[in-house]
Amino acid sequence: MWQIAAGYEDANDANTLRHDPIFKVLLGRLPESGPPLASQPTMSRFENRVSRTELYRLARVFVDQFIASYDRVPTLIVLDFDDTEDPAHGEQEQVRYDGYYGGYCFLPLHLYEGLSGRLITTIFKAKRFSGTQMLAVLKRLVKHLRYAWPDTLIVCRGDSHFAYPEVMQWIEAQTNLHYVTGLTSNNVLQKLAHEVIEQAKRAYARDGGKVTRFHSTRYQAGTWSCQRRVVIKVEVSVQGVNTRFVVTDLEQAGTKVLYRQLYCARGQAENEIKDHKRYLKSDRTSCHRFAANQFRLFLHSAAYVLLETLRRDVFQGTPWARATMETIQLRLLKLGARVQEFTDRIKISPASSCPVAPVLRRSLTLLACVRLT
Repeated sequence: MWQIAAGYEDANDANTLRHDPIFKVLLGRLPESGPPLASQPTMSRFENRVSRTELYRLARVFVDQFIASYDRVPTLIVLDFDDTEDPAHGEQEQVRYDGYYGGYCFLPLHLYEGLSGRLITTIFKAKRFSGTQMLAVLKRLVKHLRYAWPDTLIVCRGDSHFAYPEVMQWIEAQTNLHYVTGLTSNNVLQKLAHEVIEQAKRAYARDGGKVTRFHSTRYQAGTWSCQRRVVIKVEVSVQGVNTRFVVTDLEQAGTKVLYRQLYCARGQAENEIKDHKRYLKSDRTSCHRFAANQFRLFLHSAAYVLLETLRRDVFQGTPWARATMETIQLRLLKLGARVQEFTDRIKISPASSCPVAPVLRRSLTLLACVRLT
């Protein structure tokens, strides 16, 4: 986990980092006289020995960590669900061809809290969940959250492929649990939006600038058990007409507020996935066994939690509080320093002209206060 957080995602990197004095100190060994850490073969054997039962327990640990990250019970949390492409590395277990991405890949599910960016869990999977599978995941998660926060308002948010009828019907039967998801366009929805589109076109022809209109209507798909509220957004500009649909059980929220401030805010999850996938290299799931790749994804998720907590709690009030994890790695973690081992202490001395010395000094002071409390 430390290795991934510092920007070394491959098990092969352990062959040299096993002698690194800082990594040895982090794991409770003396930097010079202490024995070396695990090498690549040991890492690979470790990844492949984890059982399904242990993976489930680790998944619960991530949710427990998420709950423990709050000082007080939150009034509202938003569950952002999103899939992302994870290209396959050869003939791995359960690998599939995906027509949308045009290649063999996995589609891990990422789940973040939408208001804070905290990671809740990640699930390695070969294809998109069915409605039954997604409902099973949501039921377990909500049950675990409700045990700690029985009165917290929970809103589930996702793109159009998360508009599962089974999930929506179950959510509507719960207390303080709601959903806002995209909805794929079809001929019926386009007819419902026709009048709004024509109004927007006339306003654009009259005024010449970009025109946006919102409308709320009722709609029932063939697989739905009842009519549901659908919010329509129509945008007319020089690029043409852009129509979007959102389905929700939030009946009282205004159309513009619901679309712009609640649904569109799910775009922030893309930045969390970018940190997780691009900067922490979480798509480096190259083991043959499916379970081993889920474990590797958990290791990257643990590194994400570490850096996200550092950024949110320790770097608060500094320019690094909104930095990407790549920036934190390059500017704050990969620093040159002299490590000296004495009989009674270990001394770590960065360069006298270290440009981030004030940030390091402040961060270490905060961490020392946390340890004392």
